Formats: sequence, structure tokens, C-alpha cells
Amino acid sequence: MANSKRVLAAPGSSCLRDPRERKGIVVEEFSPHAILSPSDDDELQRVFQWLQHRDLASLLTVAVDDAVKYVLDGSRTGRFDLNSDEVDSDERSAVGTNLQYRIINVLGLLKERPLDTVIDGTPVELKATVRNNWMIPTEGQCEVCLLSEVDTKNMRHRALLMRTHRAWLNKPNKDKKRTIWADAIRTYSLAVLDWTPLPPEPLKLLTPEQLAIAFAPRVGQTERLTSLFGFLPDTVFPRSSIETVCSGNKDPMRRARQAKSRVLDRHGFTVLCGAWREDLECAAERGYDISNNAWIALSPETFNDSFPSEFLF
Repeated sequence: MANSKRVLAAPGSSCLRDPRERKGIVVEEFSPHAILSPSDDDELQRVFQWLQHRDLASLLTVAVDDAVKYVLDGSRTGRFDLNSDEVDSDERSAVGTNLQYRIINVLGLLKERPLDTVIDGTPVELKATVRNNWMIPTEGQCEVCLLSEVDTKNMRHRALLMRTHRAWLNKPNKDKKRTIWADAIRTYSLAVLDWTPLPPEPLKLLTPEQLAIAFAPRVGQTERLTSLFGFLPDTVFPRSSIETVCSGNKDPMRRARQAKSRVLDRHGFTVLCGAWREDLECAAERGYDISNNAWIALSPETFNDSFPSEFLF
């Protein structure tokens, strides 16, 4: 019996992309073209070099983190875990759609035809996924694609660059989009950013019992934040975490400030906020970054009783 195992098309092979259709009518057909190796693909290499001159770890992490938090909408919903049962699959998929626009923004690019954007004169398709593959539309076949992947379970992300040749794509779905053959990704994609951790969400560190207290209904924000800071000393809370605990309420930052004296009295912890330069410097001296209005409750062992009392209130 003949071996029916699929063979990965190699550089030098011929590739033919699907015709472009509109309402079921073919509006454009294409000629066969030769597959180039990534090292011989001048357009791919130009885009790759352009990306390598950017701080992708910082820029793309901001884009992904913002996209995740946008979907969770913690300040209104109280959600902080993308894998929670409270988040449905469509919402998780929306992270990828939202991320494409945020990547354009953080890289200083424009939304520009014929694909999603243009990098150093080369049209580039942007695709993002929270799964382990990307859906390539007809117009993205055989084009240079920036592929972003968000691993929601392990809270990390990465980015690859690849020319998504039709010969390396799987069977189409009902929308005529095709995923990329896994062997082709492993063999012919270029890593522009290896797996990079996303900012931690401290609310995930709480036990179920602690979560019930921090999110207790009909309990004031100040009281719940006092408990929150007491549960996790020496832990940086981004502003979004405070807003999530106080979801649906007004002025959570004011309530966090009001909690400072209670936290000191009950737990002996000194609460600092990155909105104030003195607090920011104090935290930095102890190895904590509370920039962007983050908060932290320092334990006595960390604080060493060296912070001036006028900053406690």
C-alpha cells in the first residue's frame, strides 16, 4: 500500500494560493509561485529585521496584557482570570481579535491595505490566537504574517513571523480559513519573541476563602481592601486588581487610600502607592516596582520601620 503520509512542501516547490472570491464568485486568480526558504525571502527578512530593532518583549507584553484585561473588564465584572468558567469561549477568542489592533498601536504602525499593515514597505497580515494555531484567511495565504500566541493557562505569550504558503495550510473551515500545518510552523517560522511571561495577577494567589472575603457582597470597599492587603503582604497589586475587587463601585483608589491606616493597625503592614514619588522610591529601594499606580503592603520585615510616618495617611 502506498504511503499516504503528507509531505511538507520544501523550498523550491511550487505553491498556488486559493482564488479570491466575493459572494461565491471568483474575482481574482493567482499564478503558481516558488516557495522560498525564510533566509532567501527578502520581504520576510526585511520585516524580521525591522521587528528585531524594537523592544518586543515590553511592547507586545503591554499589548497582550491590555487585550486580556479589556476582555475581562474587571472594573465592571469583577473577573480576573481568563480561564474562569465566567469567561466563555467567544470572549477568550476576542482577545486575539482585540490584540491585532493593539499590536499595530504599540509598534507605531498604521492600519493599512492590502492586508492589516505595512512594515518597511512589505504588506503584513496580523493574526493572534489564544489556542495553538492561527486561522489564515484567503487574503493571508502566501503573505508575510506576524503570528501572536497567548497561552492563557500559563499566562505567557510569544510571536512568530512566517510566510503562510497555501502549501503549508490545512483544509479550510466553513469560512474558507485554514490553519497552519504544525510541521511548517516548526520548520519555517522565525521566532521574533520567545515565550514571555505576562504580568502576574495577584488575585489568583488568593484561596477560595480569601476570595470570598475580598469580594464579599454588602461589605464596604475599604474593609475588603484592608483584608486583601492583609492576605498578600509584599505583593504588588496593579491598579486593575484594586479596580476589580471594587468592581461596580466608585472611586476605588480613594478607598484604597482609606485602607492604609486600617492595614497598619490590624496587620502591621505599610501600604504604598506608586502614584506618589516617595512611595515609589521606597518600594524601589526594597526591590518592588509599583509604577503605573500599583500598590503594595510591605511587611515589617521588608519595610524595616524606615519609612517616615507622614506617608502613612
